[in-house]
Amino acid sequence: MDATRSMALALLRGVLEQRRPLEEALDRLPEAAPRDRAAAHRLAATVLRRTGSLDAVLEPHLAKAPPPPVRLILLIGAAQLLFLDTPAHAAVATAVDLARAEKLTPFAKFVNAVLRRVADQGAALLAELDAPRLDTPSWLWASWGTAARAIATAHQSEAPIDLTLLPSAAAPPGGVVLPTRSVRFPAGTRVAELPGYAEGQFWVQDAAAALPARLLAARPGELVADLCAAPGGKTVQLAAAGARVVAVDRDSKRLVRVAENLARLRLSADLVQADVADWHPPEKFDAVLLDAPCSATGTIRRHPDVPHLKRPRDIAELAGNQRALLAAAANLLKPGGRLIYAVCSLQPEERPAPPGGLTIAPFTSDESPDDLTSEGQLRTHPGMWPELGGMDGFFAARFLRK
Repeated sequence: MDATRSMALALLRGVLEQRRPLEEALDRLPEAAPRDRAAAHRLAATVLRRTGSLDAVLEPHLAKAPPPPVRLILLIGAAQLLFLDTPAHAAVATAVDLARAEKLTPFAKFVNAVLRRVADQGAALLAELDAPRLDTPSWLWASWGTAARAIATAHQSEAPIDLTLLPSAAAPPGGVVLPTRSVRFPAGTRVAELPGYAEGQFWVQDAAAALPARLLAARPGELVADLCAAPGGKTVQLAAAGARVVAVDRDSKRLVRVAENLARLRLSADLVQADVADWHPPEKFDAVLLDAPCSATGTIRRHPDVPHLKRPRDIAELAGNQRALLAAAANLLKPGGRLIYAVCSLQPEERPAPPGGLTIAPFTSDESPDDLTSEGQLRTHPGMWPELGGMDGFFAARFLRK
């Protein structure tokens, strides 16, 4: 049996039945060749990204809803036919084999018949659909307002790969230098093979994710806290600016990733395992960056499992936690100190008002010319820069300690 399709089915079950993040489901797979794991991840991610459209293409060929595992096999087969350029005979045959391997032999002929029809008619049906709308849960579409269609359209494609460079580093050849100074490469680029990677000249970080640390504008010698720091992209930005950085995260395993990133880039920071809400360091900070845990709806291009895992009720709980973290972060600042609050979320509920002791300090158009709200806060979304390949959705606000 084909290992890639079997692993893709396990990944989809992990997300849709066991409600695990896709990356966690990938970690639970048995050992396999890296190429097979990567192909399975891409196949499962395509199904998750385009579930609404795939269901709509399959629906005319189904007299009634098939059992859940059979539906997943049909989705895998249809995704290969419609989005991954798999030859029809291979997509159909491997789906039939997968049904038999999963002890669903009575449905093998059914899978064969449905996917043969999809091979013949699916592309024409797909062309008639409003795919961005079908592939977006209604509650998310409604929450994104007038930008919903642009955001959902950007989610139809894999995100490119962006690099943040050390101040002294040259851009690797073949990349596109973005207006924010990030360097962009196509999805699927093997970053570790780019010139400068082994020398620690850059790291992977979406162009939007690089903005909060840049807007904090850490200066050499300043004492700066990076809260909820893992996996460490913002920590290394702050360290590269010459600040004395304390990186705080409650997860010890994720702090290992921060340490690995710092080591590869030949930078240093103090790493602290602690819950920010209960952390009491010996001295106050000149500046604090709080990239708070959030719904991650701004990263759906990279994490297509998010719409399948998040629910509206999750947003209210997250917003409450974010308000508590922001209040704790405010208490870490020296008088006159500055704080950047950021989330990789598109949800308006995840933009808290300043707690007592903080005042809003709007960004200026010189600091961030193209992506500011009327209140002077940073707001990006995947539908921006469509000609350049979009960016993640981020919100950031700057506050000053009284």
